[in-house]
Amino acid sequence: MVIGIDMMGGDYAPQQPLLGVDLFLAEATPGIKLLLIGDETIMRRHFVSVPAAVSFLHTTEVVDMQESPTKALRDKPNSSMNKGLQLLAEGKIDAFISAGNTGAMMVGVFYTIRAIEGVQRPTISTVIPKVEGGYGLILDVGMQADCKPENLLQNAILGSIYAQNILEIENPAVGLINIGEEEGKGNLLAQAAYPLLRESKLINFIGNIEGREILTGKADVMVCDGFTGNVILKLGESIFDISKSRNLDEDDYFKRFNFETYGGTPILGIDKPVIVGHGISTSKAFVNMIHLATKMIETKLLEKMKEKFVSEETE
Repeated sequence: MVIGIDMMGGDYAPQQPLLGVDLFLAEATPGIKLLLIGDETIMRRHFVSVPAAVSFLHTTEVVDMQESPTKALRDKPNSSMNKGLQLLAEGKIDAFISAGNTGAMMVGVFYTIRAIEGVQRPTISTVIPKVEGGYGLILDVGMQADCKPENLLQNAILGSIYAQNILEIENPAVGLINIGEEEGKGNLLAQAAYPLLRESKLINFIGNIEGREILTGKADVMVCDGFTGNVILKLGESIFDISKSRNLDEDDYFKRFNFETYGGTPILGIDKPVIVGHGISTSKAFVNMIHLATKMIETKLLEKMKEKFVSEETE
């Protein structure tokens, strides 16, 4: 298993990605190799002796965090981000991780990595800590700001498979985020999505959930459009920031709002593992992104998603 890492992406690159690699290597995980993509001179200087599990791919360009995504990908073919996505598309690495320019990552994925057959639009998610322990999953959280009811159904299917394999929830309950519990509530999107979710045999749909129920664990997988999901995501990040400012960040519950605990989010609905990290990711986030990539591969997550969409088409 070879995991490629964009060592030049993120506000604190390459120092924090390198420290994250150190943390992972200290765990002595056999059978996993890391391909570090970026300025080889800087990366080699970090190691007293290069570990056997580490190799390098030298690149000469960097996609800046504020750069136009399309322009960056067109004008910087030798960037660490571009090279990582190309290697993944060619099957030379098994997963790719980057905390670089999110917009450029999304555009790059669409140009280089295929969607799973049957998936209309890929999605991104975030985990949300439940009050009683464990995590739930919300999707979409920014990729599908405007979407169709069919997208919400597909997100529910993708999210359920992710929850089963990564969050280890046997039969995840799916809820539709809405402004009321009753069927028929909400805007046109929610009203049209409800019967699709209810009638699907591929998910365990429990109905609408309100905003106050997002943290309670009533549903394990919560679906909504990307506009709503991104608002919830940013609210969750602010909860952690506020808890730190009020010296509550050592509380077991509030600690779990720290995005670095889970590292980053995979793009779901594509046929290769791609994990996008926060621009301010530090070593803790990077080591957890490596763990997530490893688990996605070991559980054969994407293969199971492909199988599910084949079965959906044949039903």
